[in-house]
Amino acid sequence: MANVETLQGLERRVSMKLPADDIERQVGERLKKLARNIRMPGFRPGKVPMKLVSQTYGPQVRSEVLSDAVQKAFNDAVKEANLKVAGYPRIEKKDGADDKALEFSATFEIYPEVKVGDLGDATIERPQVSVDDAAVDKTIEILRKQRTKFVDASRPAKDGDRLTVDFEGTIDGQPFQGGAAKDFVFPVGEGRMLKEFDEAARGMSAGETKTFELRFPEDYHGKDVAGKTASFKVTVKKVEEPQLPEINAEFAKSLGIADGDVQKMRTEIRANVERESGKRIEARVKSQVLDALLAKTPLEVPKSLIQMEAQSLVERAAADLQARGIKPEQMPLDPAAFEQTAQRRVALGLIIGELARTENLQPKPAEVRAVVEAEAATYESPAEVVKWFYMQPQRLSEMEGVALEANVVKWVLSKAKVLDKPTPFDELMGSNT
Repeated sequence: MANVETLQGLERRVSMKLPADDIERQVGERLKKLARNIRMPGFRPGKVPMKLVSQTYGPQVRSEVLSDAVQKAFNDAVKEANLKVAGYPRIEKKDGADDKALEFSATFEIYPEVKVGDLGDATIERPQVSVDDAAVDKTIEILRKQRTKFVDASRPAKDGDRLTVDFEGTIDGQPFQGGAAKDFVFPVGEGRMLKEFDEAARGMSAGETKTFELRFPEDYHGKDVAGKTASFKVTVKKVEEPQLPEINAEFAKSLGIADGDVQKMRTEIRANVERESGKRIEARVKSQVLDALLAKTPLEVPKSLIQMEAQSLVERAAADLQARGIKPEQMPLDPAAFEQTAQRRVALGLIIGELARTENLQPKPAEVRAVVEAEAATYESPAEVVKWFYMQPQRLSEMEGVALEANVVKWVLSKAKVLDKPTPFDELMGSNT
C-alpha cells in the first residue's frame, strides 16, 4: 500500500509499506529456485544445504527482492495517482517500529501541466532579402579576400599591408615578458596591434628602425604591464601588399567550377547565397517563435530534468574541447554555468512535445525525408549522405526533431502576427565588408 503527498512545487513523495511476510516468502522462493543449480565444492549440483545457500546468497537475494518490490509499489502508486514522473526518484528506507512491514519513501518530481497561451498578439518579424547581383559581387569579394596573396612592396607601409618586424620593448629601461619578438608578422590598420604600435609602423619602409612610446591600457590582459608606459624599438624587415586574385577562369576553377566558366561560377554562388540566406531567415524566425512560445507558456521546469540536461551539455562541451586537443582537466566545466541554457531547452522540449501531441504536429515520413535531403544537398554526394542518415536511428531521430520544430514554427506562424520586413543583405548575413 502507498500514499502520495505533495511537497513544494512539482515535488511529490510516495510512502510505501511492504508486508515483511511477503518479502520473506519471496526471498525463500528465490533461494529455493537458486539452490537447484548452485555448485559448491563438496556438494553435488542441487544438493547444497539451504542454510548454506541462505548464508552465501541471502543478502544479495534480499536486496534484489526489496528493490523489485519497492519499484513495483512505486510504479503502482504513481499509476494509480496518474502521475508522470520526471527524472529518477530518491528512495529512502524508513526506520519504523512496525516489525510486520518495511517502510520506504520515494521523493520525485512530476512533469508540469503545459498550457500554451494565446499567440494572437505575438508578432514575428520575417526578414525579406533580395539576393541580387550586388549580393553576389559582395560574396565574390569575400572569396577573393580569403585567397589573398601578399607580395613585396617597395614603398612605405599603409593600411592593409602585411609587415614582418623585429621589436624590443622596455619599461623603465628593463625588458618585460612578451615585450620582444623576431620576424613578427601582422597586418597594418586591422586592430591586431595596439593603436600606438599601428601608428608607428604605418609609413615605415623595409630596413627602417623607429623608437616610440606606448602606454598599455588599464584593462590590458597582461596584468604586469597594464597601465604602464613602454619604450619600443621596431625594425621593419619586410613590407608586403595584398594581391587579390582576378575574377577569371583560374579563380572559377579554385571554387570548384571544372571548366572555369565565370558565369557558371556566379550562378552557383547565387544559389549558395540564396540557400544560406534562406537558412538564416529560418533561424531568425524560429528564434522568435521559440521566444514567443516561452513567453506565452508560464512553466515550472523540473529541477531534475534541468540537471540532466546541464550534465549532457557539459559532456558535449567536453567532447568538443577534446576534439580540439584540449584535455578536460585543462579547462574544467561547471554544470551550473549551463543551467540557464538547460532550463530553456527543457522548457521548449516540454512545450514542443505538448504541441506535437495536442495539435498533431508529429512529422510525417515525407517531411522527415525532405529535411534529410535538404541537409544532404550541401554535400558533394547527396544520395550517399541520405543513406548515411537512414542507416542509423539516432541520426534520423535528430532529423525528425528538426522536422517537428519546423512544423511547430508553421503552426505558430499561423496563429501569430507575421510582419514581412525588408532587410538589407549585409544585415542578414552579418557582413561587415
